[in-house]
Amino acid sequence: MPTGRNAEPRKVTLVDGGPVLLEGPVELEMPDGTVARSDRFMVALCACRRSKRYPFCDTSHRKRVRN
Repeated sequence: MPTGRNAEPRKVTLVDGGPVLLEGPVELEMPDGTVARSDRFMVALCACRRSKRYPFCDTSHRKRVRN
């Protein structure tokens, strides 16, 4: 994985009402210091905090009833 000033930028896509999509692989440092890793080529991060797999999205945002 490239790092530093010469690294290619990673693409991040914000999905309206859905997850944040990141080009992988990714390594996420959580607030408690633990590290979550994914080697997938595209990673969906939960933006609604409903996921049982948080910080990764499990599509729980789709279950929300909108009025």
